[in-house]
Amino acid sequence: MDWGTLQAVLGGVNKHSTSIGKIWLTVLFIFRIMILVVAAERVWGDEQQDFVCNTLQPGCRNVCYDHFFPISHIRLWALQLIFVSTPALLVAMHVAYTRHEKKRRFRNGEKIDIAELKNEKIHIRGPLWWTYTSSIFFRIIFEAVFMYVFYYMYNGYQMPRLVKCNAWPCPNTVDCFVSRPTEKTTFTIFMLAVSGICMMLNLAELCYLVIKICMKESRKTT
Repeated sequence: MDWGTLQAVLGGVNKHSTSIGKIWLTVLFIFRIMILVVAAERVWGDEQQDFVCNTLQPGCRNVCYDHFFPISHIRLWALQLIFVSTPALLVAMHVAYTRHEKKRRFRNGEKIDIAELKNEKIHIRGPLWWTYTSSIFFRIIFEAVFMYVFYYMYNGYQMPRLVKCNAWPCPNTVDCFVSRPTEKTTFTIFMLAVSGICMMLNLAELCYLVIKICMKESRKTT
């Protein structure tokens, strides 16, 4: 996956974000994407190869591994990052549409500084406020859903040292051993903790935007 392209797109959104949104994007890139790209593949690179079962029955080890780990942690984290980042792309599209409309007005004779338009920060208000807050809301939903999926799919957040499997074609209940379970448990808890921090930042930003718009509306009525 080309994470550099995603960084370039979200970097444009960062220009129009609040201070909390900038912190969220920094945490996303440094503690999630970079960690996933640099360290995760080394931790989980041997997961199926070093999944050892005390039987020589052909196919038993593969079936047991598929039963206990239906989706690789790395692929599920990558899918989570895609889902979490996608709502921010809606903001980027909205900003691009706003600039396109201003350029269209410029071609129709309205005086607009094109050089200034490229570097202009578009304030979060009006329709953009709804797009921005909706993107935050969906980010929170996606984070919560994936945290539940991790818990449900792997029966908790702790990587077991030993799993017992009696799936066909295993001749009986066999013991299977997971490689480096402590390291993988630590890594999983770290990634989930960062996901929780991102959720708190999203909630804080959403509350900030709602309070800000409410205060602005109350000033108009007084």
